[in-house]
Amino acid sequence: MPGRLLRGLWQRWRRYKYRFVPWIALNLSHNPRTLRYVPEESKDKVTSDEDVLGTLLKVFQALFLNDFNKQSEILTMLPESVKSKYQDLLAVEHQGVKLLENRHQQQSTFKPEEILYKTLGFSVAQATSSLISAGKGVFVTKGLVPKGAVVSMYPGTVYQKYEPIFFQSIGNPFIFRCLDGVLIDGNDKGISKVVYRSCNGRDRLGPLKMSDSTWLTSEIHNPLAVGQYVNNCSNDRAANVCYQEFDVPAVFPIELKQYLPNIAYSYDKHSPLRCVVLVALRDINQGEELFSNYYTIVS
Repeated sequence: MPGRLLRGLWQRWRRYKYRFVPWIALNLSHNPRTLRYVPEESKDKVTSDEDVLGTLLKVFQALFLNDFNKQSEILTMLPESVKSKYQDLLAVEHQGVKLLENRHQQQSTFKPEEILYKTLGFSVAQATSSLISAGKGVFVTKGLVPKGAVVSMYPGTVYQKYEPIFFQSIGNPFIFRCLDGVLIDGNDKGISKVVYRSCNGRDRLGPLKMSDSTWLTSEIHNPLAVGQYVNNCSNDRAANVCYQEFDVPAVFPIELKQYLPNIAYSYDKHSPLRCVVLVALRDINQGEELFSNYYTIVS
């Protein structure tokens, strides 16, 4: 019995140690390929914020159109110009069939990962990692991810430096720390899950959702929201993606916020919502697992 307990603890440590900052700091010299160096905070960008925004809008808009028959309540709250825009897009996509005038007509919908592939040319999904005892990982399941492309997002509740996260952080390997000290809790279980759902319900405006909570379930609406399961690189497995911070602009379409997998712990109208995306450092082929740098040195 003690031997089984010790083996279980050892396996948990092997999965967790790459997220344990003291262990990382003590082993930096032995694992040079697990580090990522950037010259200064303002240059910690592989792709521009404009390109990140463009990618998210492209994917979210495609998801919105794919699920259009379920958006009737939201559409009633949008300006006529916005509704007309989606009507025109649907007319082009469905060869002139205007679904706003045919609401009861059946529409064939695609799975979110199929929409991702149709939109960006690749799809990603969770699966058992190729690393021993690493648990889950994220793989390119179809297509090719070009260098510089946004390949996934890191979901979770966003905490400012001064906000309470102690109890959520106990035994939690999914706390992501941004360069400015902002934290994102990407755990989809326990207290973290309860907190996210609570904040998601708090910020909802009637039928308008300000964030996506489906990443907490097995039926994910935003197929990019799997970044918390990307494993750390090693000397044998070089990083092929990196984290990049992105603040959601105030002009972000309100009808597309339902696909954002992040929400602020405290309701604050003055601070933009922090998101973290994972960007490809090179072309990534179908079947490859994604590996990132958990530790970034800013000098």
